[in-house]
Amino acid sequence: PQAASARTDVRDCSTDPPYLPPTATNTTARLAALRDTMRAHGVHAYIVPSTDAHMSEYIAERDARLGWLTGFTGSAGTGVVTQDKAALWTDSRYWTQAERQLDCNWELQRTTWIESIGLWILEAVPVGGNISLDPFLFSIDTWNSYSQALHGSGRTLVPIETNLVDQVWGDERPSSPSSTIYSLPEAFTGSSWQEKVAGIRQQMEQHVRRPTAVLLSGLEETAWLFNLRGDDIPYNPVFYSYTLLTNTNISLFVDERRLSAAAQESLRADCPGPLCVELQEYGQARAHLHRYAQGNVTIWLGTEYTTYGLYGVIPQEKLLEDSYSPVMMAKAVKNAKEQELLRAAHLRDAVAVIQYLLWLEKMVPQGQVDEFSGAQHIDMLRRAQEHSRGPSFQSISASG
Repeated sequence: PQAASARTDVRDCSTDPPYLPPTATNTTARLAALRDTMRAHGVHAYIVPSTDAHMSEYIAERDARLGWLTGFTGSAGTGVVTQDKAALWTDSRYWTQAERQLDCNWELQRTTWIESIGLWILEAVPVGGNISLDPFLFSIDTWNSYSQALHGSGRTLVPIETNLVDQVWGDERPSSPSSTIYSLPEAFTGSSWQEKVAGIRQQMEQHVRRPTAVLLSGLEETAWLFNLRGDDIPYNPVFYSYTLLTNTNISLFVDERRLSAAAQESLRADCPGPLCVELQEYGQARAHLHRYAQGNVTIWLGTEYTTYGLYGVIPQEKLLEDSYSPVMMAKAVKNAKEQELLRAAHLRDAVAVIQYLLWLEKMVPQGQVDEFSGAQHIDMLRRAQEHSRGPSFQSISASG
């Protein structure tokens, strides 16, 4: 039998010099710069996740810190960098991709368990060392898991609010989005944002703990509550924002200049008053929350979407924690209008899919179609349907 041909599309770090496929990214300079910054901050290990400050499943280019640092562009992973080592953890969907994209500065760890990351760190960092991360990129649960993994080991977990990767990325980092944030037409909402706010306030009043505020960190929560949409993240009609909703006030933290005139008008229609939305700078959310938490208050939040960075400024006795905020729960229950619109959307989508299957039956025998051109064609058919705003994820197209 013929010897199996050596794969040329993946790296081989065992040869001298190592073999790297053209898809691999040279990370030597980036790692050197990050290590300089780590030394300046007295950090022995730095943890880089693949998410953003809102625990979004999909992220914008400017939040793709792990991708920039490692070259690995899969949707899930964690990187850890020490002064002399660098490792990436990801799940089995991405092992081959990682071997194509990483250079030999990186060890690939074929697991995602925080225990395994913790053990690696304990081996790589001596007792007395500092392990650091950006508290705005870790959920409360994930922070607690790292805390537990390092507990009693003589190493300290230190949150640093300046993101060290951003410092090194510098001017090359993609800029903040500037596209317009717009109001969803009334025909699509099922209820006005004022009605939604009233419903949430009613839940606050009826709750046994009588919370005085609800904090919203998930991007879809704020978009749903105010019937606003944006395109800050590919395939997701959301925009960077936080909301603090109290019994008497509404603070929306967002880049105000990006709101369309109609959106501004809709939010400010009832000013002054309890249904007046006060617009604040997106970057002020933490400081505002910190001030608010000084008072005689109880803040209701969903732990799944709130970062440790925000959670940490609220004293424990002033917290009301659920896995999901009341807004996320309300959003999950579709009213009659929303149900009708969902069905109508699926009908339009079905038309596009049927057109596509017909086209495939005709084209495939001619040998004219591959997976990529197929995906492009169905995207085009969907775009031709009324009200299309693009797909909800990149078309996954395969055959055979």
